[in-house]
Amino acid sequence: MSHDASASKQQRQQEARAHLMAGDGPADVQPDREFVNEHVLAAEAASNEAEQFRRLAEEAREVRDHHREALEVIRQERELLRETAEGARIAAEEARGAAEAAREVMVDAVRATADTLDATLEHMKVVEEMRRTLRDIRDVDQLDPN
Repeated sequence: MSHDASASKQQRQQEARAHLMAGDGPADVQPDREFVNEHVLAAEAASNEAEQFRRLAEEAREVRDHHREALEVIRQERELLRETAEGARIAAEEARGAAEAAREVMVDAVRATADTLDATLEHMKVVEEMRRTLRDIRDVDQLDPN
């Protein structure tokens, strides 16, 4: 209710009370002033109480709206965290795949190194065999003066 409407209502109540208290009505409708006074006070108390309830309801709406806004912010933050976590999960999965690929390359490199070492060992054996053969030939030439 607006301030003007509330002021107008209060003015009407005061005029009605003054009219009843003054006894401006017909003589046969003169109510007991004490009875009227009690009802006017009760009506004013009820009006004040209704206004207080209206204010409390408005405050409760404001608090509810504030809580709703806070919950929306929390929901948005959770959504952002969920999206960030999903991005981190995808990045971790990609990193795991890259690590697996690197491991396979490393295994292949170790195998290639082992194969190269085997081939080098075989070549060294051949070279050693050739040296023995050459020494044997040299020894035979030294024994045979002819």
